[in-house]
Amino acid sequence: MELRRIVAQNLRRLRQDRGLTQEELADRAGLNRNYVGMVEREENAPTVDTLEALAKALDIDPTALLVKQ
Repeated sequence: MELRRIVAQNLRRLRQDRGLTQEELADRAGLNRNYVGMVEREENAPTVDTLEALAKALDIDPTALLVKQ
């Protein structure tokens, strides 16, 4: 479950660095706001397709979500 924690922490940090709310990020990625919150709280593990959508919404390479900071 370590990777889930890394993704959650990176997602929250990158979203906040860009001044986005969970709802704004969800809208950009075509996801539900509650789902984004669940990923950030490690309650849900995103699929590869979801990671790609989130990365695109954040304008980052998807691998940035997987690298421990």
